[in-house]
Amino acid sequence: MIDLINIEAFILAAVLLNLTPGTDTMYIVSRSASQGLGAGSYSALGISAGILVHTILAALGLSVLLMQSAFLFTVVKIIGACYLGYLGLQILLTKKKAEGDKKEIPKQSNRKIFVQGMITNVTNPKVAVFFLAFLPQFVQADSGMSASLSFLTLGLIFTTTGTIWFFITALLASFTTAKLRGESRSGMILNKVTGLVFIAMGIQLLYTES
Repeated sequence: MIDLINIEAFILAAVLLNLTPGTDTMYIVSRSASQGLGAGSYSALGISAGILVHTILAALGLSVLLMQSAFLFTVVKIIGACYLGYLGLQILLTKKKAEGDKKEIPKQSNRKIFVQGMITNVTNPKVAVFFLAFLPQFVQADSGMSASLSFLTLGLIFTTTGTIWFFITALLASFTTAKLRGESRSGMILNKVTGLVFIAMGIQLLYTES
């Protein structure tokens, strides 16, 4: 049995929270701007997969350990920040490859983009803390063993609304930067901006408090 309360309020809050720009949105926008809708879509799917991981961890109660342990929180935060910094530097140090007279900006494979998006979300302890602080407000206090199922249900709702918004974000970002990506110089600039955004997200993550 699923013991949920104020489910309409939860859906509204989930939509509003998804609309609020954050690390996930910046990742999707950056990928969409530098490589187009395909890359943006896979980054959206990766972020959504990361949210599902947080949902399962919250349902199992493992996120509580992360929330209560300052050491574990710091370790996960540093890993996530270093990973974002690594991605940013990797993009910044990428050189243009010449093929005859045509110059192309090296592109990440869809698989890599998906995995990177998922890791970016999973290694953000702020998401785990959010789940533990937000979801319990919509679960019956005396739900007992059904609490895990309730957490999973809420997490799936949050993931669904988020995925819809992520795809809209990818579409808008890809559409508005399509002309720039078609030009070699502008495309390279977009690529470098993407690298700087990733590094900035890593620095911001380091300042996240438990």
